Amino acid sequence: MTFYEKLNSATERERNTLLSAPLIQAAMQGQVSLPAYQAFLGEAYHHVKHTVPLLMACGARLPESHEWLRQALANYINEEMGHHEWILDDIRACGGDAEAVRAGQPRLATELMVSYAYDTIQRGNPAGFFGMVLVLEGTSVQLATRAAEVLGRTLGLPEQAFTYLTSHGSLDISHMKYFQSLINRIENPADQESILHCAKAFYHLYGNIFRELGQEAEQWN
Repeated sequence: MTFYEKLNSATERERNTLLSAPLIQAAMQGQVSLPAYQAFLGEAYHHVKHTVPLLMACGARLPESHEWLRQALANYINEEMGHHEWILDDIRACGGDAEAVRAGQPRLATELMVSYAYDTIQRGNPAGFFGMVLVLEGTSVQLATRAAEVLGRTLGLPEQAFTYLTSHGSLDISHMKYFQSLINRIENPADQESILHCAKAFYHLYGNIFRELGQEAEQWN
């Protein structure tokens, strides 16, 4: 197997645990309220706004032997620039207060996931950050477009309220193909182990965001 295939195989349990989160299952069935969707967008904003800073931090910490990987990160940076602003546009389109979200604080689960990403880069092996890429982009490919279609029908919202989901569903398909080509070039055992370790952690941390939102959503329905 390629390293990408081994990575997916070794994280199957963690991935399934994330996908089984009640809020995700409810979204796939169109059983999510407007306040819950707005809350999801708010948390998405608070972690997506860190994507470019995290990519920059990772590139700065990679050793010279990983110059080829640093160049790949530069490509990611160009593609990810400004995506957090798309989310604020979605919040406005579904009647939310985008500026309140911008000025607000993330929920604890979101803050912990972002903190772990920075810690991985600064304290651990910066290559481990690609574990987060696997989780976030892989989840988008599986869920985003379908969720947007279902929620668009059930919530009666315009297409402009789902820019983040629809764009990332299709965009991340090409990203994942690129990611596969990169990840399969990583042969250093320490780098591979760090990516695997971080992927498992990020499946757990990202899932916690949905579980925390799901607990609150019960009072919004």
